[in-house]
Amino acid sequence: MDAQQVFTFGQQGLYMLMLVAAPVLLTVLAVGVVVSIFQAATQINEATLSFVPKVLAAVLVLAITGPWMVTTLVEYIQRTLQTIPQVVG
Repeated sequence: MDAQQVFTFGQQGLYMLMLVAAPVLLTVLAVGVVVSIFQAATQINEATLSFVPKVLAAVLVLAITGPWMVTTLVEYIQRTLQTIPQVVG
């Protein structure tokens, strides 16, 4: 196993991490911006007003995209485990 293969595995892992985490992170970001604009417009500075919608949005996105996330991660792990004998041997 040479350095190029190590970097390739690392790159693929980081790409998979970004791909799977993106739906939740982008949704929470969008909800946070909307809530912040609402708080700035109404001058309500309540901590739970920004926390609860983000948690609800994250749970909703996980419920919708959860099966896709698990399938994507399982396929990635299967590919990685299947390439171990080729890389080592």
